[in-house]
Amino acid sequence: MNQPHVHPGGPEERGQSTVELALALPLICLLLCGIVQVAVIGRDQLAVQLAAREAARAAAVSADAPGAGTAAALRAVALRPLTVLITEADGMVTATVHYTDRTDVPLIGALLPEVTLTASVTMQVEPP
Repeated sequence: MNQPHVHPGGPEERGQSTVELALALPLICLLLCGIVQVAVIGRDQLAVQLAAREAARAAAVSADAPGAGTAAALRAVALRPLTVLITEADGMVTATVHYTDRTDVPLIGALLPEVTLTASVTMQVEPP
């Protein structure tokens, strides 16, 4: 009474989807790791921009612009090491922040070099 299960493509196509998945899975994993690495770099770029904004704001309102700006940038984000450069000219203060982001997501880190992230913000100096 029980009829055997018949595959539409015939017996020679049994297991084809398993083989296709086995061939495609490494590429899918590599693509997903690449997407994660891009997201990590994007997150770190936003943090560098925040550090530059905080540094420029603190330097604009402080009598000791370089000291206050550097301290504010380091308080704003947990990225280390940050390079903070504060310059003043013509009543304007500019904070430039650099961070070297290691590409450390598995598989992708070995394929991509380190990425240097930079942000610069200029604000008008306010009297203390």
